[in-house]
Amino acid sequence: DVVISEVYGGGGNSGATYTHDYIELFNRGEAAVSLDGWSVQYASSAGSTWQVTPLSGTLAPGQAYLIQQAEGAGGTQPLPAPDATGSIPMSATNGKVALVASRTALSGTCPTAGALDFVGFGSANCWEGSGATPTLSNTTAASRDDAGCTDTDDNAADFSVITAFRADGPR
Repeated sequence: DVVISEVYGGGGNSGATYTHDYIELFNRGEAAVSLDGWSVQYASSAGSTWQVTPLSGTLAPGQAYLIQQAEGAGGTQPLPAPDATGSIPMSATNGKVALVASRTALSGTCPTAGALDFVGFGSANCWEGSGATPTLSNTTAASRDDAGCTDTDDNAADFSVITAFRADGPR
């Protein structure tokens, strides 16, 4: 029941509030989940090379897990204290993020079968369901609806574009 709840690649870009990109996970379930050996992975919108950020620790039910990614030259505020730190420079507008139960890099342009959860945003060539989430910006993130709880395996239906770090979410 752990899902990708928010994706933001505009960190540190011109006009951005936050200095870093981030990926947020959320445990929608009723039991704690060990993230030991898991990873989040990123590829460009049409890319087949996946960059890996290892995860560890336990995610309690109803809690979020913040993964800080690359820092840009701009932005005015640091992120809240992250639960994990990576160095992936994500696109502010288009890309693909996968939650994977291993630390082995995915391969191919659309490896959704190897992912526990998958989000394509903007002009991504792969997504769950009927389509990708809309294009993002330096100030907006793709955020899973219902405070991270909606998961119909359809990115276009499950995510909304909001100001980075939602006000109604688990953080």
